[in-house]
Amino acid sequence: MIQITLPDGSRREFENAPSVREVAMSIGPGLGKAALAGRVDGTLVDLGCVIERDAKLEIITEKSPEALEIIRHSTAHLLAQAVQRLFPGAQVTIGPVIDNGFYYDFAYERPFTPEDLPRIEDEMRKIAAAAMPLTRTVKSRDAAVAFFQGIGETYKAEIIRAIPAHEELSLYAQGEFTDLCRGPHVPDTGRLKAFKLLKVAGAYWRGDSNNAMLSRIYGTAFLNDKDLKAYLLQIEEAEKRDHRRIGKALDLFHLQEEGPGLVFWHPRGWSIWQVVEQYMRRVYRDTGYGEVRCPQILDVSLWQKSGHWDNYKENMFFTESEKRTYAVKPMNCPGHVQIFNQGLHSYRDLPIRYGEFGACHRNEPSGALHGILRVRGFTQDDGHIFCTEEQIESEVAAFHRQALKVYDDFGFGDIQVKIALRPDKRLGDDATWDKAEHALRAALRGASVEWQELPGEGAFYGPKIEYHLKDAIGRTWQLGTMQVDFMMPGRLGAEYVDEHSQRRHPVMLHRAIVGSMERFIGILIEHHAGAFPAWLAPLQAIVLNITDAHASYAAEVAQTLARQGFRVEADLRNEKVGYKIREHTLQRVPYLLVVGDREKETGAVAVRALNGADLGSMTQSGFAARLASEAHPA
Repeated sequence: MIQITLPDGSRREFENAPSVREVAMSIGPGLGKAALAGRVDGTLVDLGCVIERDAKLEIITEKSPEALEIIRHSTAHLLAQAVQRLFPGAQVTIGPVIDNGFYYDFAYERPFTPEDLPRIEDEMRKIAAAAMPLTRTVKSRDAAVAFFQGIGETYKAEIIRAIPAHEELSLYAQGEFTDLCRGPHVPDTGRLKAFKLLKVAGAYWRGDSNNAMLSRIYGTAFLNDKDLKAYLLQIEEAEKRDHRRIGKALDLFHLQEEGPGLVFWHPRGWSIWQVVEQYMRRVYRDTGYGEVRCPQILDVSLWQKSGHWDNYKENMFFTESEKRTYAVKPMNCPGHVQIFNQGLHSYRDLPIRYGEFGACHRNEPSGALHGILRVRGFTQDDGHIFCTEEQIESEVAAFHRQALKVYDDFGFGDIQVKIALRPDKRLGDDATWDKAEHALRAALRGASVEWQELPGEGAFYGPKIEYHLKDAIGRTWQLGTMQVDFMMPGRLGAEYVDEHSQRRHPVMLHRAIVGSMERFIGILIEHHAGAFPAWLAPLQAIVLNITDAHASYAAEVAQTLARQGFRVEADLRNEKVGYKIREHTLQRVPYLLVVGDREKETGAVAVRALNGADLGSMTQSGFAARLASEAHPA
């Protein structure tokens, strides 16, 4: 007898080894019909998987968290089958699930174009309507190579050759289409109903520019049309909010070929930067951080000691002078350790907190660069805390409070907390990682914070807490981090004298709230759609004269407000005031101050808000008081 234990603790017995589908049907026809896949002893499997021993089983339906990834993975196969039907000779390469969708790379005699997508999508719908069953078979590596080579899939055969010979591989077939895949998949193509192809792009085979260029088709899929339509509306809104488009329209920054991944900040963009930096500088000051500054380049010997050389070298830039090799810093932490090391510290001195607006450079692949959201040169609001093990919990809790306050001030209220755990490539032993991960969990538990865990996504020197923020249109961005590091202080010789007069290595906490300033400003642009709150706006108000007779008064108002520290300018052009109002509304200036005869006589300004509201006449001091009340977040 085979005994199956269900999530509620109940058990079912079967004389013969049942499939997941048979177990679901035995529970009830409704569940059997709704089932997509199963989880047997923690492993996701197809409905057709036969359970040959006593096991725990969870039936996966559309209500399960795993359902969407299974749907998207299966829809990628639907795409590949449709492409091969319409374009004989097209070879499939890889087709993974990604955030919000999937893609598939194809080798074909010509690149695919956006005009191909409707036709491919129509064919996908035909295949879905046919409700073709997906069947799984297992082959040895060599048999799988021979199979794909025999049907002309040379790229797929190359992928399989890199797999160890002893491994058995699973292949999934639907109709005439077969692909290599771990699965699981939906039981038949009829389960795939809500999908959309989004765009095409080029992609080098294996990401190497020396290899052939492939055609990449991106798509998305959801469990129902309602969710799909909501996502497509989000994409449409995201295009309107694209920070590159708004950055150009508002004259904030630009990028150019001579400096790939490096940002040229224009005056108004740099104004936003300065507001963010000065705000974060207050956070440093108010929470006990001493601001420091470290060199941009350091001898590679330091990076070898820190562990960056072995674990991060491919992402670093290097330069030479007088037969010495230097690394351009990709991170600020080793420099902060050097400051800590200047002098011997007592346990009574701890915690010691350093903060730096540290400029870093990382050798990101050109294909990964994206506006100012993913760059090669960036500045972090980077801080490091040197403390004892006993101080970790209180320091993490204090940082958590700081981070939530900052995010709220910038307009982000929906925050998720996650812990990224040990990666495969890392420093230290498992015992040290156990201690570090336990410290983060204990700190969050002590602060009554709920969190999600991300196996394998920690830094090479320690686990980290991540803060994921949801923006105005529902997208999630990962920003701040808090990392516990037991390794780097010892590798770089950091010590303090404990209460027993023994020298010990401090714990190093790596923390950042906004992270990359460039990326954060890009997110702010998209979150606010360029219409920043007055305290953050590059230009808080513009003074508009109705005629030339009011020009000198308009200039005087602008100068008076500017002397008070507000970011105010005057537009004295000989244009109709309605034209100037429309232009500066498009520039998202929070306040438009119009002056004519009445205002000049009374020393007042007529105030219009960006949303079009007429706020009436105000004295200059009255408007200054209003602006001052919005000059800093509460």
